[in-house]
Amino acid sequence: MGAAGEIHLQIAGTRGEQGAEGVADNGTSPATAAPAPPSMSERVQWWAVVLVNIVLVLAGQSVANLLGRIYYDQGGGSLWIATVVQSCGTPLAIPLLLYFRRRPKAATTAVTRPPLIKISAIYAGLGVLLAGDNLMYSYALLYLPLSTYSLICATQLSFNAVFSYFLNKQKFTALILNSVVLLTFSAALVGVSHGSDGTNSSVPAGKFPLGFALTLSASALFSLILSLNQLTFDKVLRSDTLYDVMEMQFWSNTAAAVVSVAGLFISGEWSALHGEMDGYRKGRLAYGMTLAWTAISWQLTTMGLMGLVAAVSSLFTNVISTVGLPLSPIIAVIFLGDRMDGVKVLAMLVAVWGFLSYIYQHYLDDAKVKKNLAERSADDDEHQTVKLATE
Repeated sequence: MGAAGEIHLQIAGTRGEQGAEGVADNGTSPATAAPAPPSMSERVQWWAVVLVNIVLVLAGQSVANLLGRIYYDQGGGSLWIATVVQSCGTPLAIPLLLYFRRRPKAATTAVTRPPLIKISAIYAGLGVLLAGDNLMYSYALLYLPLSTYSLICATQLSFNAVFSYFLNKQKFTALILNSVVLLTFSAALVGVSHGSDGTNSSVPAGKFPLGFALTLSASALFSLILSLNQLTFDKVLRSDTLYDVMEMQFWSNTAAAVVSVAGLFISGEWSALHGEMDGYRKGRLAYGMTLAWTAISWQLTTMGLMGLVAAVSSLFTNVISTVGLPLSPIIAVIFLGDRMDGVKVLAMLVAVWGFLSYIYQHYLDDAKVKKNLAERSADDDEHQTVKLATE
């Protein structure tokens, strides 16, 4: 599958970065030297970073989706402003960007950066794709109840498995294929069941087919963006340090925000924002706070997503994102009055089953990596013992 292997590489890459250039400690070249097993502190440090990013994704995604639905229910109607807030929180990343930029870098780990024009073109392209994806999600959330929207979004893992196979050389296994099929089936259950739309949200009548299609399209594009992010780390930047992660997140989201703001003015929706604010049911302050916290939530989510792509893989990142989707229907039932009927319950259980199928494959691969490391370490110890005995 590759995810567990990437975990090992990520841990190994953090240990003093020795052997990046020059000669390994035992006198062999870096190309032939066996990588030393990661220490306990390195493994703990790596898992701590991963867990922080997971929390950012799960919490940020759930809150952002809930606030997005509340914005529409309380009288908000600007699709472009709902798109802008998904990427305009980039200034929050500036302190972290400056902090990691000032950190000293070891000379042996320096990587020649690609030309500025190449990096700029990549970040701009990712930003345009992200802006289009955000706009489709804005339409989809307007046309669907939050619970239905979240269940259909689970298909993003299926799309990402395909993109990861072609773009990131991710291997397919029976368990991954099973996960893809189950998540696709989960979305199909929601798609064919129009009776599962019971909700107290202000969802336009007759827009279910369009909302379903837009959610599928947005999920596919989101998966493509994650795979392209990983491809950029692996093939272009050839580095996945925290600074590289923050830089890609900042500039791609800045480009997306510029495109979204341009769309807001070109569409003419900006002229209606004052009246929309006055007509917001909870008041002008609530209107501003809803948009502000939505922007903050999406920014935290994006930070977590980018961190997981760099630390593990785009497919693992999508798995974590999918974990949070079952939370949204529950939140929608509690706060928005959505009806959780039998079809939605079944779809959610199938989605969880598909997620657990992928996690089990991840567990098997991680166990295999640990076994190979132990065997390699034992062989090295035996070789060293024989060498000392013959001297």
